[in-house]
Amino acid sequence: MNDKPDRAGDHLANERTFLAWVRTSISVVVFGFVVAKFGFFLRELMHIGGQATSEGRLSLIMGVAFMAMGVFMALVAVWRYRVTLKRLESGQFEPARGVIVFLGLITALFGVILAVYLVITARAF
Repeated sequence: MNDKPDRAGDHLANERTFLAWVRTSISVVVFGFVVAKFGFFLRELMHIGGQATSEGRLSLIMGVAFMAMGVFMALVAVWRYRVTLKRLESGQFEPARGVIVFLGLITALFGVILAVYLVITARAF
């Protein structure tokens, strides 16, 4: 019987979790870029149609906010990976609670903001 914990498996799981965080942060950054570019496209489309709009500025602000959130998530991923690595090495592992709740709430808030933005811009047409 093997009484030693599966250290390699734990470390590989930590790396997979880190990479999942990185993929998610990249997705959020790209999504922010798309939101910002959509604002430019919307503003140009309205300009061609002879209508002035400031919708593009709001899209730019929201897009940059999403990009900043993605960068923040990447930094949290690195921090969380290092903390978990140290805890695994010392045998003192504790699951992340606060970070998960915080990022979940921030993501939900951004979702609500996007929904409100969608309703506001839908009225403009």
